[in-house]
Amino acid sequence: MIILRISLFFLILLLLPDWYIYRFHIKYCAKQWIRKLWWMPSICLLLALLVFVSFRDSFQHAFGIYLIVALCIAVPKMVFMLCDLLIYLCKKSVQCFIKKPMPLSIVHLYRLARICIPSSAALITCIYIVFGAAFGKEFFQVNKVTFISSDLPDAFNGYRILQLSDIHTGSWDDHGEALQRAVTLCNAQYPDLVAFTGDLVNSRADEMKPFMTILSQLHAKDGVYAVLGNHDYATYTHWDSEAERLANIDTLICREKQMGWEVLMNEHRILYRGNDSIAIAGVENSGNPPFPNRGNLPKALQHTDGMFKILLSHDPTHWKRNVLPETDVQLMLAGHTHDMQVNLFGFSFSKFVYPEHRGMYLENGRGLYVNVGLGFVMFPMRLGAWPEITVITLKNRQ
Repeated sequence: MIILRISLFFLILLLLPDWYIYRFHIKYCAKQWIRKLWWMPSICLLLALLVFVSFRDSFQHAFGIYLIVALCIAVPKMVFMLCDLLIYLCKKSVQCFIKKPMPLSIVHLYRLARICIPSSAALITCIYIVFGAAFGKEFFQVNKVTFISSDLPDAFNGYRILQLSDIHTGSWDDHGEALQRAVTLCNAQYPDLVAFTGDLVNSRADEMKPFMTILSQLHAKDGVYAVLGNHDYATYTHWDSEAERLANIDTLICREKQMGWEVLMNEHRILYRGNDSIAIAGVENSGNPPFPNRGNLPKALQHTDGMFKILLSHDPTHWKRNVLPETDVQLMLAGHTHDMQVNLFGFSFSKFVYPEHRGMYLENGRGLYVNVGLGFVMFPMRLGAWPEITVITLKNRQ
């Protein structure tokens, strides 16, 4: 379903700018051989897309490369179209206002602008996309935020939680040095607690084996706590039996424990500072179909009445579905969205799928933080939605 949505998106992204540029620039100005060849790149990309949709299980890695190539071609054309259209509409507005023919010098300037400005914008866009593909997935960002709650005990005022999410070790191949830099950066924040909110692998527990030594270096005063994400349930690959898939989950959890991580499966732990305490709880993935829905909030939160609670839950939709109406959890930490790995000037298509897709959300003094993830999946790039390390400082007063 996700690939089909992407296919429809790319169909529009490829054909609409091509039609516009051909209609207003190529058709009347270019040589005949250029007019004939104009459509070839998009036709080839669409044929390749048809192959990937038909045989997506056989070409998953190649599909990621295809997406980058398609973006490098289609998005600059779209930017060219939008800039050109804007200049054209500005000219029409001026003509309607002055109500007389424009001077010849202005006409020449207008024609020059319709070539130079859209072309420059398209070139800059292409360079930006190449940067995202070449360096964006390792352009680690530390985001520092503060969550204020009057329910927080005094002894935990200033408590620092480092959140990671969606590492997707199966996508990193031999990029262990990049993950090592990320872990070093995490430890340099000197957190009181590390919270990992799911999707450690793409499907198979073996994906994490090359990185266990690196990830086991994560440390904090009160330890590393983790929950499972939708990918950790291994439903995106073929298994000979259901028992084999379940064994893979057990292996994943076992290896996380070997790294020194504590996996919370619909349960909680109590953290103490003197006579004060807070609860750190974690649920199994709780998502809307087709994602797994195994979260059990009552079980995870039993015997925590009246306490300040931090909930780890992979899918941010869980917050409004169950957490807000059914509990008194003050702060929930989630991941899952990746912000679709592309965010341009604050805009991401993930907002149309997930109302809470990145950053902090507040409602009646209760909070949700959505981490956009450290890793990547499907296509090997990040653009604007840079890989995130979040440091959340808890405060009980301004």
